[in-house]
Formats: sequence, structure tokens, C-alpha cells
Amino acid sequence: MALLLALSRQAAAWSTGRRAAATQFVNPRRFILRAASTTADAASTPASAESINGRISRRSNSLDVKTIVAETDMVLSHLKSRRASKEAMDAATTIASLQSQRVSLIQQRDDWLNQRKEASAKVGQLMRNKDDANPDEIETQKQLSNTAAEEAAKVEAELDTIQSTMDGLLAGIPNLLDDVVPDGDDDTQNEVVLEWGDIEALPKKLDWTEDFEPKWHDDVAAGLNGYQAEAAVKMSGARFVSLSGSIARLERALAMFFMDLHTTKHGYTEVSVPFVVGRSALEGTSQLPKFQEDLFAISPESHTCNGEDAFLIPTAEVPLTNMHADSILEEADLPISYVAWTPCFRAEAGSYGRDTKGLIRTHQFHKVELVKITTPDTSDEQHELLTTHAEACLQALELPYRKVRLCSGDIGFAARHCYDLEVWLPGAKEFREISSCSNTGDFQARRMALRYRPEASEDESGGTNNKKKQKKPKPEFCHSINGSGLAVGRALVAVLENYQRPDGRVVVPEVLRPYMGGVDILN
Repeated sequence: MALLLALSRQAAAWSTGRRAAATQFVNPRRFILRAASTTADAASTPASAESINGRISRRSNSLDVKTIVAETDMVLSHLKSRRASKEAMDAATTIASLQSQRVSLIQQRDDWLNQRKEASAKVGQLMRNKDDANPDEIETQKQLSNTAAEEAAKVEAELDTIQSTMDGLLAGIPNLLDDVVPDGDDDTQNEVVLEWGDIEALPKKLDWTEDFEPKWHDDVAAGLNGYQAEAAVKMSGARFVSLSGSIARLERALAMFFMDLHTTKHGYTEVSVPFVVGRSALEGTSQLPKFQEDLFAISPESHTCNGEDAFLIPTAEVPLTNMHADSILEEADLPISYVAWTPCFRAEAGSYGRDTKGLIRTHQFHKVELVKITTPDTSDEQHELLTTHAEACLQALELPYRKVRLCSGDIGFAARHCYDLEVWLPGAKEFREISSCSNTGDFQARRMALRYRPEASEDESGGTNNKKKQKKPKPEFCHSINGSGLAVGRALVAVLENYQRPDGRVVVPEVLRPYMGGVDILN
């Protein structure tokens, strides 16, 4: 018990906020993360020794308690490949250990409950036979029943402690990796999959001379009287920016173009979402509990979301994916494709001193977000499709970019496979991320209880002549995919740097001119 209490305190320490203890992992959807509570896990098949990209293949496994217990070596190999922290590695081994204790306690609880049932039945039997009833025997059986009930309750309390600890530990373990993810330490070891465009094409088109030194985007915007950084900092502090005039209009034009492209050409449904969400929504998409320091929290005195801590959204991925939390969808309705244009708010706690110039890294920025909810069978295909939709934005703007597959040490917490699109910035003379397209598998769906019911096959329904009532297939977890299509601020950066002219003016990309009232150049 000392170990359990210590672990419980550790899990509680990870939960922050005034009501974290009351709100974290008590939502009904949290049961999805748990193993069955009434029976021991079935015998498991040991993990394959096959090594792919320096780790054991996950095969069709998902990250849950059952997998961690049955495939501990495989899970640890993925954490090692991710360069995960010692805390994450320890969490996995602790879960495996606690689950064996949990199974033993479940048996103890059930034994006590059976004893209570037997004693209660004897009491009833004795009381029905009033003539032969022995008051002392009745009292003895009542005491046995009460004792058994008390002992069962004590064991149940221990089980609750273990379950709470396991839930907290599981929430801090990142997703298993797809086999295609290369092994690597950081972004320098990401795999370039595709390069599109010629970084010399626009300079030739815009008459850049050999001695012309392209400016940074903020200098270009300032030259057009559209960059008001000092005013924003005076109002809001560092990493806030105000845009005005033609620059502000160009930013809006980019967002409108992206939204129209995705809704009219790519088949997405436009959604207007809340910019404030509760703790459960962020747990569902796995920003919480691990990344709370990167979020903008709203004080409980100001607002709560259904009694939970409230936060500004870091991305529209959160409200879009949670549109169907705690739901069972029909397979015929999948895939669902959503798009939203929202401001995003990020504290950027770990980026002190980085990208302090311009619009690259700000606390508030606009982004067009793409989200797909799919079946497991179509997950990979839809991930590739969503990525091409983000690429189409860059291609329409004629912006050179490259598509990279993130390595194991650089990939995000929730992603099992991720592509970054990196656009060329001639002012900075580098490629920078403008979109990140991730397939999370069922990692998020398990946390938000997002499921679908497969269509019944003819064999399952018994054919058309079967007069028995058709049994509905058991619900399965959906897969969720998300990506920027695109980050509007960084798209503005790319347009300003790539479409600048030596005389300081900026040519408006052809596809944006209808959104700029026909203006073709910014003076």
C-alpha cells in the first residue's frame, strides 16, 4: 500500500489547477482507458522480436493497459525510440506491475462478495423457517454478511486507488509509432519525402537582381505600413503583433482562400467552434495533462466549462475532434471531414528566446485546421489525402515547399505518423514548418470515447432469409487525423518574403486577387 499511496501522490502532483483532482480522469469517457474491471485479462501473445526502425513493430496494437501489460517490451521500445523521459518509461513498467496487483485484488473482492451473498442467503433461509430458526445462527450469518461487505468495500477502495494511478500514468505515455516512422533524435533526422517548386522561379518572375538581398517578412510589412508590433506589445506584452491596412487584408484573404478551397474543392464541412474549452476536451485530444504550461488558462472566478477548468484553444483540432466525444457514429457516415478558421492561443512556455522576430512564433495566430474522423481501415489513406489538401494550398500560391516525415524523436505526443510541410522563406534563407499533418490512430478516440458501429456484413446478419433479429456489430474506436491547412500567419510570412520586389512592393498571388478586390500589387 505504501507504493500505491506514493504513486497516487505522484499522479496527483501531475494534475494542476484548483479543481484538477475533481476533474481529471473522472469523466465517464475515462473508462475507455481501463482494462475490464471484473475479469482478469486473457492470456497474451508475447511481442514479436521483429525490429523495424530500431523498435519492435506495434502491429495492430493500440496504447492501452492491456497492450502495456501484454507487450511491455514493445511499448518500451517505442518509448525508447521516441527518446521519451525516464518518467514515461517508468510509467509503463509501473502500469504493468499495478495491473497484476489489480487482478489479484479483483479476485479478493469477488470472493468477499460471494461470501456476503452466501451469508445473506442463509439469513433469508433461516428466517423463512421461523419454527426452527436459531436466533444466534441468524445473528452470526448477519455478522458474516456485514464483515464480508466491509472487506469488499476496503478492497474496492484499493482498486479505485490503483485505477486512478494507472489512469494518471497512462495519460503521460505518448502514442505508439507507425512502422514507417524513421528512427532519429530530432528534426535534423527527419526524412524528406517530396520537394515541390523551384526556389529560383519567383525571384526570376519578380525581377530580383543578383545583388538583391530579400528582406524578412516583418521588414517587408513595416515598409508597407502594415506591421504594428510596438503597439501590440504595449497592449498585450511580448509575442503579440498587430497588422493593419493591406497586410491585414492579405492575411484575411489567405484564410478565406483556404476555407473556400477546402469546402468547395476538398469536401470539408465548415464549422464555427468555441474558442474556449474545458479540461475534458483537452484531455481528449491529449494536450492535457502533459502540456498545460503551453495553454492559456482562464481563471475559475471568471469562467468554467461545466464546472471544469477553462482554457483558450491552442488549435481548432480540440473543438473539432471533440464534436463527437462520447458518441457512437455509424460507419456509413465516415469519414467525417471538418474545417475551421480560428485564432489559436499558445503560451510557448518552452520557446524562450527562440523566434522572437516577426510572426513566426506568437502567442496568438490564425490557423485553418483540417480534421478527419475515420475507420481504422481508411485511416492511412485519409491521412495521405488530408496532407495533399494542405499541399494544394501551397501549390496554388506557387510557394516552394518540402514534405518531411517526422522521425521518432521529433514526432508529436499523440501522433503515430506525421508529415510536416515546410515552406521556403528567402528572407530567412530556410524552410520553416507551415503545416503538420498527423494520424493519431485511436489514441485520441480512446480518451474521448469516440466510436463507430461497423456495418453488418451479410454473414453477420445471417443473410436476407434469417428471421432472427439482426445483432448489431460491437462499436469500435474511430481514428482521428488532423492538420493545418494552413497556418495563416506563416502563410502570410511566406507570401511576403517570396512575393516581395526589390522596390519594396509586394505582388499579390493570383489566387488571392479576387479576395483583395482585384488588387494585384501592394504599394
